[in-house]
Amino acid sequence: MINIEIDGKQVAVTQGSTVMDAARQIGVYIPHFCYHKKLSIAANCRMCLVEVEKAPKPLPACATPVAEGMKVSTHSQQAVTAQKGVMEFLLINHPLDCPICDQGGECQLQDLAVGYGSSGSRYQEAKRAVTNKNLGPLISTDMTRCIHCTRCVRFGQEIAGIMELGMAGRGEHSEILTFVGKTVDSELSGNVIDLCPVGALVSKPFRYSARTWELSRRKSISAHCGLGSNLVVQVKNNRVMRVLPRENEAINECWLSDKDRFSYEGLNSEDRLTAPMIRKSGEWEVCDWQEALAFAAEGIRNVINEHGAQDIGALGSAHSTLEELYLLQKLMRGLGSHNIDHRVRQSDFRADIVLQGTPWLGMQIAEVSQLKSILVIGSTLRKDHPLLAQRIRQAVKQGAQLSVINPIVDDLLTALAYQVIVAPSAMLGVVLQILKAAAEIKNTSVPEQAAFAMDQVNISENAREIAASIIEHSPAAVFLGNLAQHHPHYADLFSAIQAISEITGARFGVLGEAANSVGAYSAGAIPWSVGVESTSKAGSGKSGLNAGQMLGLGTSEEESVCSAYVLLNLEPELDSYDTHRALQVMNHAKFVVSLSSYKGDIPSYADVILPISPFTETSGTFVNTEGRIQSFQGVVSPPGEVRPAWKVLRVLGNLLDLEGFDYDSSEQVRAEIISDKEEFAQNLNNSLGVLSIKDLGQKNGKIERIGEIPIYQADPIVRRAMSLQKTHDAAPPAAFASSALLSKVGILAGEVIRISQQDEEIHLMISADDNLPDDCIRLACAYPQTSKLGAMFGEIKLAK
Repeated sequence: MINIEIDGKQVAVTQGSTVMDAARQIGVYIPHFCYHKKLSIAANCRMCLVEVEKAPKPLPACATPVAEGMKVSTHSQQAVTAQKGVMEFLLINHPLDCPICDQGGECQLQDLAVGYGSSGSRYQEAKRAVTNKNLGPLISTDMTRCIHCTRCVRFGQEIAGIMELGMAGRGEHSEILTFVGKTVDSELSGNVIDLCPVGALVSKPFRYSARTWELSRRKSISAHCGLGSNLVVQVKNNRVMRVLPRENEAINECWLSDKDRFSYEGLNSEDRLTAPMIRKSGEWEVCDWQEALAFAAEGIRNVINEHGAQDIGALGSAHSTLEELYLLQKLMRGLGSHNIDHRVRQSDFRADIVLQGTPWLGMQIAEVSQLKSILVIGSTLRKDHPLLAQRIRQAVKQGAQLSVINPIVDDLLTALAYQVIVAPSAMLGVVLQILKAAAEIKNTSVPEQAAFAMDQVNISENAREIAASIIEHSPAAVFLGNLAQHHPHYADLFSAIQAISEITGARFGVLGEAANSVGAYSAGAIPWSVGVESTSKAGSGKSGLNAGQMLGLGTSEEESVCSAYVLLNLEPELDSYDTHRALQVMNHAKFVVSLSSYKGDIPSYADVILPISPFTETSGTFVNTEGRIQSFQGVVSPPGEVRPAWKVLRVLGNLLDLEGFDYDSSEQVRAEIISDKEEFAQNLNNSLGVLSIKDLGQKNGKIERIGEIPIYQADPIVRRAMSLQKTHDAAPPAAFASSALLSKVGILAGEVIRISQQDEEIHLMISADDNLPDDCIRLACAYPQTSKLGAMFGEIKLAK
C-alpha cells in the first residue's frame, strides 16, 4: 500500500494505482472525459489535469501513478486554470446545438462546461464541421460533436474484441470513422452510446423521442439470454422508451448486449395482442376475459371427459417468469397430467432419468474471467451469450487457453489455443477422444458409462492437446453451449463431459439458453416432477411426456400426440426443435389454449388466445444461469385488456375448481417455490447417474443440417424489435456449404436451390463457406422462411 494526500485527505492505495483511482476511493471527483474504469488509459482529453507537489506542470490524474508521500491538489488555482484551458479548447469547435441534441441533460461536456467553461468564446473563426457516418441501424452519429476521447475505439478493441471504429487524421482534421464501407455490427455495439460523453453517438431507435428529464427510471432484469443482465428501463407516458445497463459487477458489469438494449421495440410492436380472442365456428371473435377463460376451461374439461387428463399437454417458455411456469405446472398436475415441459428446442431427453439436479453454469459468472483453461462445446458463443463471451475474452487476455469444439467456425474475436470443427454427428467422438486422452495422461480408468465407447475412438493430436490444456492449467472449465443442448446426442455429450470433469478436476457447466432455463426446473416445469421439492431426484413420482414427445419428435403420424395443449409465451412454429412437426401437431390438436403477448401465426392453430404481459408489464422472478434469484416489478401498465400470465393461470385454476390457486400477488407464488434459498442452491447439480454411451452417432455419408438459432430470432420479443431486425445478424436466412460439397452435388455458389427435409422443401440461395465440415449445410432455424423444414439437426437434401 502507498500513502498519498489528495486535497488534504490521507488515502492508502495499492501500488500501481493512479491518482484518479485514489481520488475515486475517497470520493473526490476529478473532471474527465476519456477515462473509464473498464478501459485502458488514453490520457488524451487532458481534462483531469491536477497539481502535484514538486511537479513542474499539471499532470493527468488518470495516467499519473501514485508515489509514497505524493501530495495532490485537484482544485488549486493551477489545476482549475489548466482544466478551464482544456475546456476552452474542447469548446472551440463544438456546435451550439444542445437544444436539439439527444445527449442534452445527461451530457458530461454540458455538465463540466457549467463549472469550467466561460460565458463566451474568444475565437471568431468558423467552427469545424464533420460529415456524419453511417454506423448501422442502431447508432446515430453527429460527428461534429465528437471530442476525440477515443472511448468508442478502445471499447471495440478491448471489450467487444473487434476494432470497428478508429481515429484518422491529426489535429483539427481528426475524425472517428469506420473502415471503408463498413458499419458497426458487434453484438455489443450499443455500449458505445453509453460511453460517448457527448452527443456524437446516440441511440438511433430512441433519437428525438424523449428528453432524459421526462423519463422515469425503473429497475428490471433481462428476459433474453441466461445471464440475467440488470437493466434500467426508462419510461414515458406508460411506454418503454429506452433500456440502459444497471451496473452489477457480478453479472453484466456495466455493459449490455444489443439484444437486451434494443429489444424493447418489440414490446411496442403492432403485433401485440390487446384483448382475448376465441374461435367460434371457424371464425375469430374478440371477447372479454370472463368469456375467454370460461371457453378455455370448458374446452379443457371436454378433453378430460372424452380422453382423460393424460391427453392434455402444456409447453412453457424458459423466457417466462418462475411464477408463471410454476402455476402452469401446478395447473397441469392439478388436472391430473404430468405432461409439462419447457425444453422445446431439446431433442435428446435420455438424461432425464439420471439427472441429479438442475443443470447450471457450475460456477459464478464472475469466476469465468479467472479461468486458465476453457473448453466450449457446441456454441455460437458470441451470439448466444454475448457478455459471457466478453468475460472469456478477458480471461484469454490474462493468459487462459480457450479451446472450441463446434460444427461452425464462430469467430470469438480472441486467440484460440485449439479449435476442432466437425460435423454434428462427429462431435461426440471428439469429446470421447478428449476423455480417453485425459484418462491416459492421468493414468486412470475411464468411468464405466464410457468404457464401451472408448474402444471405438482413436485419439487425435488436437484431442490430446485439449486434454493436456485442461489438466495442466487450473482452474479449468468445460461448458456445454446451446447448440450442444439441442444436439441429438445431448445426453451422451453431457455424460462424457461429466467424466472429463471427474478425471481432470475441471469445472463443468451448462450455459443456460434463456433467462429462466435454470428457474424452469426449479418451478417444476418438467415432466417428472411431482412438486418443486422433487426436482433434485429426476424420475421420482409420476412422469409425463417431455417436450419432444408432446411435439411429435420421432413420429411421422399426421395426428397430434395430445388432444389438447396449453402454450405459455411460446410460438411452436418458430421455437421448437422440429418446427414443421410441431406445427403439424398443433394443427391436428382438438383444443389449443395459447397464452401469448403476440398474435403471430397463433390464430392458425389455436382455439383461444389469452393476451399476457411481457416481463416489463408484470412482476416476477428469473433464475439466471449461475442460479442467482433475481426478482423484478413491472415498469409499465399492460395495454388494453392484457393481463399478467400468473393472474390468468390463477383464474383458470379457479375456474377448473383446482385447489391452491388463491394468490394475491406474485410474491406469494415465489414464496411457495423458494422457501429456503440455501436449499434452492443445493438443488443446482450437473451430475448424472450412470448413463452408458453406446451410439457414437457417426456420419452415414448423408448431408447433415447445422441449424443454429440466430441471435435476433431467439424469442418472441426480439423477433419483433424492428431496429435489431435491420442489423447484419438479422439478415434473411441463407444456406452455406463447403465448396467441396457444392461441387459434389453440382451446384454453384450464389444459385437459388431446392432444400428439402422430411418431405418439405424451400427455395433459398446457397453460398460457399469452406470453414464448414464436408457434407454439412448450415441453415439457421427460427425464421418463418425456414420453419417449413424439419429438425435442427438431421438429414437434408440439396438439388438444383
